[in-house]
Amino acid sequence: MKRTIRTALLTAGALIAALGVPTTAASADAAAPRIDLRVLIVSDGGPSTEAIAAELDAAGTPYTEIDLTRSDRPVIDARYLADTVDGRDRAKFQAVVLPNDNPFPADSAEMAALVAYEKTYGIPQVDAYTYARPEAGLQYPVHGGYSGSVDGVRAEVTDAGRAGPFGYLDGPVPFEDNSPTVGESYAYLSTPVAGADFTPYVQAPIPGTAKRGSLIGEYRHDGRRELVVTFVYNRHQQQFRLLARGIVRWMTGGVHLGTSRNYFAVHVDDVFAADDRWNATLDCTPGDVDCTDPNATPDPIRMSPADVDHAVAWQRERGFTLDLAYNGAGSADHREDNGGADPLADRFLAQRNEFRWINHTYTHAFLGCEQDTAVVPWRCATNADGSTRWVSRFEVADEIAHNRVWGRLAGLPLDDDELVTGEHSGLRVLPQQPADNPNLALALADNGVTWLASDNSREPQQRQVGPATTVPRYPMNIFYNAGRAAEQVDEYNWIYTSRAQGGSGICEDNPATTTCLPAPLDAATGYTGHIVPLERRIALGHVLANDPKPHFIHQSNLAEDRIAYPVLDGVLDTYETLFAENTPVVNLRMKEIGKELQRRAAWRTAVQSGQVTAYRVGGTVTVDGPAGVAVPATMPQGTTRTGSAFGEAYAGERSGWTGAGSTPLTLTLPASASPSSSPSTATGADGSAPAPAPAPAPETRVPRGVAEPVLPGTAG
Repeated sequence: MKRTIRTALLTAGALIAALGVPTTAASADAAAPRIDLRVLIVSDGGPSTEAIAAELDAAGTPYTEIDLTRSDRPVIDARYLADTVDGRDRAKFQAVVLPNDNPFPADSAEMAALVAYEKTYGIPQVDAYTYARPEAGLQYPVHGGYSGSVDGVRAEVTDAGRAGPFGYLDGPVPFEDNSPTVGESYAYLSTPVAGADFTPYVQAPIPGTAKRGSLIGEYRHDGRRELVVTFVYNRHQQQFRLLARGIVRWMTGGVHLGTSRNYFAVHVDDVFAADDRWNATLDCTPGDVDCTDPNATPDPIRMSPADVDHAVAWQRERGFTLDLAYNGAGSADHREDNGGADPLADRFLAQRNEFRWINHTYTHAFLGCEQDTAVVPWRCATNADGSTRWVSRFEVADEIAHNRVWGRLAGLPLDDDELVTGEHSGLRVLPQQPADNPNLALALADNGVTWLASDNSREPQQRQVGPATTVPRYPMNIFYNAGRAAEQVDEYNWIYTSRAQGGSGICEDNPATTTCLPAPLDAATGYTGHIVPLERRIALGHVLANDPKPHFIHQSNLAEDRIAYPVLDGVLDTYETLFAENTPVVNLRMKEIGKELQRRAAWRTAVQSGQVTAYRVGGTVTVDGPAGVAVPATMPQGTTRTGSAFGEAYAGERSGWTGAGSTPLTLTLPASASPSSSPSTATGADGSAPAPAPAPAPETRVPRGVAEPVLPGTAG
């Protein structure tokens, strides 16, 4: 009887096919395997597989990593890769990442198992960094190609790349060249072997020829698909950061857990107040507790009404909103000293709705321990029994509440649950104050504060402080005590040059975290020639790394020479040249950034503890996770949830967070999401294919970028 039923079903299927009648989704899915939404990364300890793992980590995409250098690693065989669940064949991984096209010994049973697995389930393979050779669809570089440095090279996304996985880019992919003495990128540039079904996605000029060689391309052969990458990279390099999204999109078919955005937010601290100015003669900042020279006379920097107008015009031109952390006492004191007049505050308040506003406490008081400034550096004052003397709960709460009331009376559009304390004080500050002020959490609760800014250079992870969750902020190396470029350069030289060069020697005393300048920067050109490009590169690196944390500067940097704008413009201008219009910068306010970081932490915990099950069967994606944990997912355009469009449009895909309900999340994919629909354009090689020859191992040197400097503590 079973034989008869099966024969009847096959006959019906053949008849449907002959008539051209489409099968239903239900019947198609009944035969489809289950593909788990998890990536297998096989690593050799090199930077390229580590970079891809870091990209998946940041997005929240589950993966399993096998380290080939470990003797206790699992063996990759058919049982490891696939099994059966509830009577349905299951592929345990939706994609495979290898360090090169074949990292195993000759005739390896593990490579054979991977090949069979990829053929059976249509699983794509990424060759994270491989030598250009016929086995990868490319000619050897010695046959009209190139092997060597590509530092400073301008690569381009091809038409096929823009129509496919790299459609979020405008075209150019510049390779970094941060130091003339450091090799940063190495590549094999070559063209496809004659007759190979190879589609270049990213190419660069082959030196000495009019040809372009592939850096990333798709090779289809023997029922398999490989993404062939022929340049080495690490997770921090701009070229990888630009291409990482496309690599993930290609290997998952645009169907994966996790989300990614390019975020940029800038907080401007001390608005309405005045910031003390660096003194180039004394090499300190009069007004600062550590500047004890008897000749130290404060020379404050404060914005003008014209600076407000400039900020408004800049925002409108850039389509970008600054977050202003304000101190109401700055205006109150100015009015008291000037017969009730404060043109700066008047102009800001007239334009209040152009900005986002954050409570920065009323007077910018230090809210941690009571400071003993009789010594340099300062220390915490103590009681008679030796215990720390803390700023009281009442004083902390009053600073918060007084500033909130001032802002409300001024009509500022505030979110009362956000707070930036002066210098991030109240939180622990090493080495002087190793613990939080115990009164801080109480004062936060008194004022309903649930989001509290922290200094990312001190505390890069979120944590709870009473009712509040911290939001780490990146300090930009544009100093709070500089309103003019010459002042910035002078202080920069003081910090980053040796004592023999007239500097502080901080870089000598902290060689593990600080790099000395080879020579002092020129006062006239050092800012635009060195500091601006470096700060632009560091900030843009955060933007491209799916990192929502805000950056912070100070109102002094928008005054006088307005030294912040060249850095901010550099970030936004560079971004606009690289990305298509469907991939805009995401500019969130502080509490939304905090929520994003919080969701990520909860999701990461759920994935790492094995509480998430996610898979695809045909055109349906199912995700089951713990109650109360939001699910991040990225899907192709046209994906629906209960009949409505899923997520938000970004970078040519649909993505977002979905609150976990009592039942698993179910998404319906469009017909175009089939892996077989990926573009393929066979590209013939120039001339005949070279005779086979032994393939040298991929270049093994690790690219060395210029280290990101660790910034000195800056006032908040």
